Amino acid sequence: MSEKKKIIIGSDHAGFEMKNSIISNLSDIEFDDIGTDSDESVDYPDYANELVKRIQSNSYSFGILICGTGIGMSMSANRTKDIRAALCLNTKMAELARQHNDANILVLGSRLISVSEAIKCLLVFLNTKFEGGRHQGRLNKFNNVDYNIT
Repeated sequence: MSEKKKIIIGSDHAGFEMKNSIISNLSDIEFDDIGTDSDESVDYPDYANELVKRIQSNSYSFGILICGTGIGMSMSANRTKDIRAALCLNTKMAELARQHNDANILVLGSRLISVSEAIKCLLVFLNTKFEGGRHQGRLNKFNNVDYNIT
């Protein structure tokens, strides 16, 4: 019997319903839900930052963030070294985010895609491996850029 995959998941108020639907529809995955716990307004960076901390601590290999468009969560998460959060609106984006970019966080926009498409994206994301090779050289450049302009 195979062990359940353990994934950390978080959302803001706009992603709350989609997050709950994903959790309830994928019983073969163990989710660590870091909130939010209602559709009352919250600040998405709080949830992105908490999820990123747990990925960086090596407690989880993959995470899922959900907000209305996915843009805010992506921007918040990607400010951190070794985090590659990919906003995906379809399965092809999810596949390429893993194959070419070794994405470790899937970001979904609850106002832009359906729950069924979000679930498909998640399954593709979790079951696609990073290709390495020419893509690794590009990833190596992610953390070697100094944007300080004087």
